[in-house]
Amino acid sequence: MTEPVIVGTDGSRAAAAAVEWAAGDAARKGLPLRIVHAVDRLPYEIARYPVPIEDQLDRAGRRILEEAEQAVRENHPAVRVTTTMIEGDPSRVLRQNAGNAAEIVIGSRGHGGFAGMLLGSVGMHVAGQVDVPVVVVRAGVSALHGLVVVGIDGSDEAGAALTYAFEEARLRDCRLLAVYAWQLPVHPFAPEISYDLDEVRKAQEDYVAGALRTHHDRYPDVAAEMQAVCTHPVAALVEAGEKADLLVVGLRGRGAVGAAVLGSVSRGVLHHAHCPVAVVRPPRS
Repeated sequence: MTEPVIVGTDGSRAAAAAVEWAAGDAARKGLPLRIVHAVDRLPYEIARYPVPIEDQLDRAGRRILEEAEQAVRENHPAVRVTTTMIEGDPSRVLRQNAGNAAEIVIGSRGHGGFAGMLLGSVGMHVAGQVDVPVVVVRAGVSALHGLVVVGIDGSDEAGAALTYAFEEARLRDCRLLAVYAWQLPVHPFAPEISYDLDEVRKAQEDYVAGALRTHHDRYPDVAAEMQAVCTHPVAALVEAGEKADLLVVGLRGRGAVGAAVLGSVSRGVLHHAHCPVAVVRPPRS
């Protein structure tokens, strides 16, 4: 059975943007789309709420799903779309369904079932917790730039992100920019150590070029460029993402990128990027 693209919705503007993005990606990949709405009754399970609140939540959920499905059928008629309403905490619902998904797509900010900041409760508890790519979409992102940006650092996580980014660029018939942000190490006990910046920059550029070269054979039609910059990875990726249709990062990395679970770079990019962000985890060994 073909694994679908799963998108969570709560009827908010960000959720609508996520549904549109997910439908477009499903269409490009020839995958079915499953729209999921989580009915979280926990906030209402106190005595002062009358029993009929459950019926109201169900009716609201069905309306949200119907409107989302209608939008997909109008804008992407070739996509096979189904809807599902599930009781439970939104992040847990998405995690439980991730095993049967090609990727998970969520809005950056919502209300009700999928509430949260750009890196809110749902994003933080889904990205980094599932094996499939998780894409976080902001509301109001519409202009296309013909560019996919990916952050690389030589780790297995970044390698998986690079593969995902090349595939997205191929399907979108657009350019790819691989960004390698590096920082000079600080030696507090040997401050007199100096560096030849030109030599260091050349070494970093050669490294990025080598990483891209391994993917060119698999994706010969993708026009890929590299950028090695001496700055913090979050700043470099967010700036590059200002003119991108998608920004791809690995779940974790090493060096400046290293952090626990949802790494510092992934977290920072999700907080500040203005384009859709895909967080990609490498296959488990």
